[in-house]
Amino acid sequence: MYLNNIVEAIGNTPLVKLNTVAAGIPGTILVKVEYFNPGNSVKDRMAVRMIEDAEKAGLLQPGGTIIEGTSGNTGMGLALAAIAKGYKCIFTMSDKQSKEKQDILKAVGAEVIVCPVDVAPDDPRSYYSVARKLNAEIPNSFYPNQYDNLSNTAAHYEATGPEIWQQTEGRITHFAAGVGTGGTICGTAKYLKEQNPNLVAVGLDTYGSVFKKYKETGIFDENEIYPYKTEGIGEDILPKNVNFDLIDLFIKVSDRDAAVMTRRLAKEEGLFVGWSCGSAVYGALEYAREHLTADDTMVIILPDHGTRYLGKIYNDDWMREQGWL
Repeated sequence: MYLNNIVEAIGNTPLVKLNTVAAGIPGTILVKVEYFNPGNSVKDRMAVRMIEDAEKAGLLQPGGTIIEGTSGNTGMGLALAAIAKGYKCIFTMSDKQSKEKQDILKAVGAEVIVCPVDVAPDDPRSYYSVARKLNAEIPNSFYPNQYDNLSNTAAHYEATGPEIWQQTEGRITHFAAGVGTGGTICGTAKYLKEQNPNLVAVGLDTYGSVFKKYKETGIFDENEIYPYKTEGIGEDILPKNVNFDLIDLFIKVSDRDAAVMTRRLAKEEGLFVGWSCGSAVYGALEYAREHLTADDTMVIILPDHGTRYLGKIYNDDWMREQGWL
């Protein structure tokens, strides 16, 4: 048996029990290790879905160009799909993203445009604005817009949720994931809550992002927005894929706590994962210590792989410069 192309390898990623880092916490703590996807991240799932839905809707024609603003992982998923289907890719990224992410995207044939991070989303220099401008200028181009494209949520509702339900044999009581575009947590939680209405969905946010306060107060507070280092979670906008009704609560995790937990996952669990994985585990365990019972099963999404962060959190010198080692 063989696959017709690399995109067919997406999905059915393993669930792994956390041992050392979850010691002393009641219940069973499992992580869904999404770096087993061919692009090494959870974003492969929704990237392919956005392309397939665009093809069906006639928004993407043969030989077309995919243009997207990405923190790296969605770009990788889109690039793999583009290779399999014969499209070109142009990606805009903020300058806070790791160099590894830029180099990986170039390696799979994409053009990468780096934009300043410390500008408002509607500033013409922001990576959102540059992507939209290129889409308007380049004929036969498609701008997936992962933030507001509901194919993102649908991919997780139709695949990630059912996988977790089957893998836990329906025992899952708590689901935790970092929130960026919102597609992973909301699509997965929607499916899981349909199977178990009592399921608790925990969203992990970062300091400098608007989600937690918005969930708790309904206020979009610009004072909550300031630069932070963690990549891939948190936002200074409210994406359409974030359905706050499906997320029961948010926990904020600092850059440092996320980075240190990521290093622990590699050293103590053998899970060589990315930075926001540390955010997810740190925040989820904080919740679990207070709320889980011996009968509960929590599943945490680990979105990506450590190779994206070799120059940052896996670099001792860089960690010392931040004062985190």
